[in-house]
Amino acid sequence: MVFTSDRGSTPRTSTTMSSHTRFRFGGSGFFFTSFTAMLTPLFRLSLACAFVVSCASAQISVIPGADVLLTQRIGLIAGKRVGLVTNHTAMLSNGMHLADALTLRSDVKLTALFGPEHGIRGDAPDGKTITDSIDAKTGVTVFSLYGAVSKPTPAMLKNVDVLVFDIQDVGVRFYTFISTLFLTMEAAAENNIPFIVLDRPDPIRGASCAGPVRVDSLKSFVGWAPMPIEHGMTVGELAEMANGEGWLKNGVKARLTVVTMDGWKRALWYDELSLAWVRPSPNMRTISTAAVYPGMCLIEGTNVSEGRGTDHPFETIGAPWIDADSLARSLNAKLLPGVAFEPAVFTPREIPGVSSPKFKNTECRGVFLRVTDRNVFEPVTAGIALLTALRKLYPAHFAFHDKGFDRLAGTPAVRAMILDGRSVSEIVDSWNGPLQKFERRRQNYLLYQ
Repeated sequence: MVFTSDRGSTPRTSTTMSSHTRFRFGGSGFFFTSFTAMLTPLFRLSLACAFVVSCASAQISVIPGADVLLTQRIGLIAGKRVGLVTNHTAMLSNGMHLADALTLRSDVKLTALFGPEHGIRGDAPDGKTITDSIDAKTGVTVFSLYGAVSKPTPAMLKNVDVLVFDIQDVGVRFYTFISTLFLTMEAAAENNIPFIVLDRPDPIRGASCAGPVRVDSLKSFVGWAPMPIEHGMTVGELAEMANGEGWLKNGVKARLTVVTMDGWKRALWYDELSLAWVRPSPNMRTISTAAVYPGMCLIEGTNVSEGRGTDHPFETIGAPWIDADSLARSLNAKLLPGVAFEPAVFTPREIPGVSSPKFKNTECRGVFLRVTDRNVFEPVTAGIALLTALRKLYPAHFAFHDKGFDRLAGTPAVRAMILDGRSVSEIVDSWNGPLQKFERRRQNYLLYQ
């Protein structure tokens, strides 16, 4: 077994643990060589534990907004009836869910829960409609915001004095939780209810933006606001920008308070933090998944598998008609920064959180994205490179789901340029103007260094 925490890399092999097991951390090597066989078992265990503790202590301590609310800013909700827009990611540092913690308090009354895609407890498959229910753990009514209704109605808010939002985002425009953020802000503004965002990290850093800015004609639940694919902001910052830029319907402004995190810096990846990773959605398994997601989710808008139904969704891409070696060679020849494409063979299966994946129970061939340096890797560019290669190598098989792809891309221009045979650099350059304009505006709303 190979244990590694190399940033962005994924172990590909497994062997039996022995006295020669190698532990690799951050690119440096630490070896238990054969001399350890001469040490007592207790000493070897102590040595290993000390090393693990040392590595864990290097993580950056970050206190999420939910903890800050309960320990420092409880006055925002004390004595009030609270509506909570949330899901399973709203964990406090002590491992308790925020909704559960609120129900234990005598100075706060939790009166309503509002659930996004995947539901309050995060166990519904991608795209599955969620219905209203009663939360089994708290006994509080859950209003679904992923089904017939996507925005709280006045009737849903009648017993709410303050509306609180606490959901972990992944830093990408088409992740539907931020659409829920904007719509619940809008409902709060229209009903004159204060709106509080409990901030959490952008797990893929908040250091950069990438991809085309969504055009007005393609506004949808996977593209509610005019932002690029990778927005580089926390949900708190996005809420501030929505208010400041007039993104809410009819120009309404929420009575917004952002409870900021303590300790978070924009250059940090989530697994560099002291916080436990909770899958925001069934297929967002790891930080490695999140790192490639901004570009590889575009594959959803085609007839190629994006790896749902495998152990590595979005990192594994393919179809039955692809020659894995040929595709990998073509992509590696582009010398994209921070990534290598490995030939892959896989068979999508129906697993929890994945219903009827593309090519279910059919062998597919394609590539696995091995991110070698995630700090220089450009996921949206890699996604465009993959799409152009598929179009060039398999013109008789490869196809777009036109409307679906355009909604993800945020513009029809990307699909048109790929079909026209334009180069990766030409396609990426085409969105630089709107992207730079967004980045200038974004600077006005950043809450962290």
